[in-house]
Amino acid sequence: MSQQSQHSFTLNATWEGGRLGAGHLKAKGLDTQMSVPTEFGGPNTGTNPEELLIGSAMTCYMITLAAILEKRNFKVISLTLQSEGIVGVEAGNTGFRQIIHRPTIVLGDGDEKTIEVAQQAAHRAEEVCMISKAMRGNIDFIVEPTVRIGQNV
Repeated sequence: MSQQSQHSFTLNATWEGGRLGAGHLKAKGLDTQMSVPTEFGGPNTGTNPEELLIGSAMTCYMITLAAILEKRNFKVISLTLQSEGIVGVEAGNTGFRQIIHRPTIVLGDGDEKTIEVAQQAAHRAEEVCMISKAMRGNIDFIVEPTVRIGQNV
């Protein structure tokens, strides 16, 4: 018989003003101001929902990728990530279109086959990331990995 478990994550927020006001968001590992970004005519105080959504996808992806690389016994010298979210406005409908993850993986040793397997791991991490799975079907995810052997440059 399998056991199910549930985990709860709680955030608290305050807000002052209307749409162009500002707020404060607090969680166990997060304490930040928030508002509408300048791209949508806002005051750009602190972070915004767009950055938080990208950040959620980004952190889940990076943790998943690190776990996959570790499980496959890669000697990782450096793992960095840039993630970009594309928001489109079409017929007055604003929405996320894509999140592009651009990981850079620097490995301590290996050959062309090692690089190929690490690139596959980078794509696999997006497929199994819990946050990506929750958003899939609404947002297209693209992974553009860079993998190299040698010193972190």
